[in-house]
Amino acid sequence: MGMKTKIALGAVVGIAVIGAMSANSGDGGGDGGGKNDGRTSASAGEKSGDGAKADGGKADGGKADGASDAKPAEDKAVEKASQAEQFKAFVQKNGSPNEKNAVSHVTKVQGADEQNDILDAADVYTDFTGGIMGEGTGPAKLIASAFADWKDSENGLVTIYDAEGELLGNGQF
Repeated sequence: MGMKTKIALGAVVGIAVIGAMSANSGDGGGDGGGKNDGRTSASAGEKSGDGAKADGGKADGGKADGASDAKPAEDKAVEKASQAEQFKAFVQKNGSPNEKNAVSHVTKVQGADEQNDILDAADVYTDFTGGIMGEGTGPAKLIASAFADWKDSENGLVTIYDAEGELLGNGQF
């Protein structure tokens, strides 16, 4: 056998061994039955966690789930809400009347969920029309201010857009 053939054969065997090890390491099999319904172990854990909450914490999760069921269920509902819904809920709870009125026009929020404090950028879309010369310029500053109260970043920029994607304003958060 030549040198190139030995190297190629060694590489193939190495890749096969690594592939077999990685395939077997992710199975988990924590349900005790050893059944595999095609889900990854992370999604299976998430699904079983949701099922425990849906039946009032009576799954075999233990007493800790049942004792603190009210607050985690509320947090789960907030996490599952869209970013726009989370933002509106925050402003309804903590905002001024003018901020509440301005934020009622928000239709979509993007980029608020993942921050790295290096260069965070969030976009807020509204139902205002007319771009920078339209009616939404004033409320855009209120929306940016409320957003800065909701999220905090070392170097964040929130940009407010109208219904047609035209720039209304921006601010730091």
